[in-house]
Amino acid sequence: MPAQAVAGERLTGEVPFLTVAEVAAVMGVSQMTVYRLVHDGHLPAIRVGRSFRVPENAVHEYLQDESRAASEAPGAS
Repeated sequence: MPAQAVAGERLTGEVPFLTVAEVAAVMGVSQMTVYRLVHDGHLPAIRVGRSFRVPENAVHEYLQDESRAASEAPGAS
């Protein structure tokens, strides 16, 4: 019998997914920007019906990578 998660709990190994609107809020960008990042392959996503879901850890990794790239760019201090 599969384990059931109580509301608010996650099963071990379960990956939390965010909606496009949630990703946009976390990143401080528009939803269209998130769609572009998904379509261009910069953010992984899965289709759920007609909408996309993005793994939460992928959003944080993307932001860390972009922050690191910006700090290593010529002229960055």
